[in-house]
Amino acid sequence: MNRAERLARLLRVLAAIIAEPGLNPLELADRAGVSERTLRRDLAQLRELGYEVAYTSGYEVQEKLNLDGRAKRRPRGRGDDALLQAVAQAVETAGLWRDTEHSEVIAPRRSKTRGFGPAALVMIPSGEHDTDFRYATGMGLESGLYIRYGAKDDVLVASPLEVDRARVQSHASQVVEDREAYVRNAWARLAVTMLREKGIARARVAPTLRAVYLEDLRAGGLDIEVDQGLFVAERRRKSVEEAAAIRQAQQAAEAAVVAVVRELAQANIKDGVLWSDGAPLTAEHLYARAQYELGEIGFTCPDMIVAGSPDNALPHYRGDGAIKANAPVIIDIFPTSRTTHFNGDLTRTVVVGEATEEVRKMHAAVLQAIDAGIESIAPGIPGEDPHLAVCHVLVDRGYGTTTKGYEGPGGVAQMNHSTGHGVGLDVHEAPSLRHTVRDPLQEGDVVTVEPGLYLLGLGGVRIEDTGMVTKHGFENFTSLTRSLDPRDYL
Repeated sequence: MNRAERLARLLRVLAAIIAEPGLNPLELADRAGVSERTLRRDLAQLRELGYEVAYTSGYEVQEKLNLDGRAKRRPRGRGDDALLQAVAQAVETAGLWRDTEHSEVIAPRRSKTRGFGPAALVMIPSGEHDTDFRYATGMGLESGLYIRYGAKDDVLVASPLEVDRARVQSHASQVVEDREAYVRNAWARLAVTMLREKGIARARVAPTLRAVYLEDLRAGGLDIEVDQGLFVAERRRKSVEEAAAIRQAQQAAEAAVVAVVRELAQANIKDGVLWSDGAPLTAEHLYARAQYELGEIGFTCPDMIVAGSPDNALPHYRGDGAIKANAPVIIDIFPTSRTTHFNGDLTRTVVVGEATEEVRKMHAAVLQAIDAGIESIAPGIPGEDPHLAVCHVLVDRGYGTTTKGYEGPGGVAQMNHSTGHGVGLDVHEAPSLRHTVRDPLQEGDVVTVEPGLYLLGLGGVRIEDTGMVTKHGFENFTSLTRSLDPRDYL
């Protein structure tokens, strides 16, 4: 682009500001016929030339249109003079007139203040696995836009790639296609336009919205509220269909755990390590076996835990390398359905060979603790009660926790995590079963109960069931044995 063309572009930007002060950045870019990135560069250049263009509620020329620029900063060239002459013409064309005999400048026309209607819900997914977006629309999208103007008044905007699938899977009342927003990743800009057309200038967004989209929405002049509690209450209370989907995922988890334990039970012990098919049995092999089992029934769990000792004393250690005999193996599988997208969550601990007396005692304490936690669950009780019930048992059995008041003696195995969490479209969601949580449990909550004990240098023991809070207490979705002996799973 030559200098004259650049000057012409700057002129278009400045003329658009003069003709219609108060434009937001997206509108100004449209009026001037430039991209948002180019607009930012042009505005910076205009300011360097001395034109007092400022963004208040929108871009406007301030009280003084300094047509002379900042001559003291650098000499003006002939191109600058040409720009000044063009700007003067643009001022006149825009209906403004500068009295050359007085210093007054006729104030530019200001756009009318835009009214603020009710807050719409605007959602732009952070990716295919954005569970808030999935909950709102009934499907996951890599990119797109969802706006809920009000009850039964919502629209899902999808790319040409996804629009046909959206029309089948989404429960939005309207599904439309927008190729331009897809190609330019201009979903926030499209949201601004769609809301303005409805006379809406306020919107709620999810706390997971990407910062770049949040900035674009606000730059478009929208009053944005980040709704920290978006869908939390709705997602907690599981419908009959949702509970059935989680129960199905829990059954898938059981099948995968059994597949892993079967491999363990069939292994041979050689030099303190498990062997299978002439090679050490590894966590990687067991992981692949579990994934295969899940895949055949329509589930997946890429971050599962199959962890041998002693490193499984770290609760989130995923597992790698050869599995030791005569030591605990923690298997924690939380599969996601590829159709319903709901999760299960299940943990068992087994020992191939002879478990030490210390591991047996740890396992017995955790067994008693999980029963105490489950028995304490009922609608209306605080979320901390099951956790404190678990801690009480563990301390009574001679172990410790990191919960204040339940530390137990030093140097022993301890529990260093919460007792449980909600399960749904996310494997970790509300409510939480931990110390200081006063929020009462509600009918329809689906939660885990997963006490554990861990001792560095030795290893860990954890047992986890998942079930639903009902008026009768805890309905356990889990039927798998909790035995330490792999043979009991076969």
